[in-house]
Amino acid sequence: MGAGGREAAETPAAARDPHHIRGPDPAAHTLPAMDLLDTRVYELVGEEGFRRLVAAFYARVRQDDILSPMYPEQDSAGAEERLRDFLVGRFGGPMRYVQSRGHPRLRMRHGRFKINQAARDRWVSLMEAALDESNLPPDATAMLRQFFHDSATFLINHGE
Repeated sequence: MGAGGREAAETPAAARDPHHIRGPDPAAHTLPAMDLLDTRVYELVGEEGFRRLVAAFYARVRQDDILSPMYPEQDSAGAEERLRDFLVGRFGGPMRYVQSRGHPRLRMRHGRFKINQAARDRWVSLMEAALDESNLPPDATAMLRQFFHDSATFLINHGE
């Protein structure tokens, strides 16, 4: 066997495959390890819990000076439905969002909006208040909170 064959055999498959998608870095998580799989959140929260959460969030968005301009009033119900369907599917429920809109492609779909640190922080603040109001089970709330913080940071696309 030539040197190239030996190298390929000793190199992990993920390193040889340029299309391999790496999982999250466990060291990057800020919350302690949890026994709850994120796809089990739907079992704890259900449709009604996600409905309450998203409704509480959008009630705040409509009154917000930073975020409300990003959400056209005529599409408020549509935006609410899309977020609810996305969260339901992401956390273990029916995959309505993917069935109707395809892959979430969050950065692409949010690219037309100026999302800076202030917008990210406001979005997180309103979602935190909605989580508190929704009175969801603590394990589910912890998982959702981490997801919202990480996702909002990921969507920043503009400097101050």
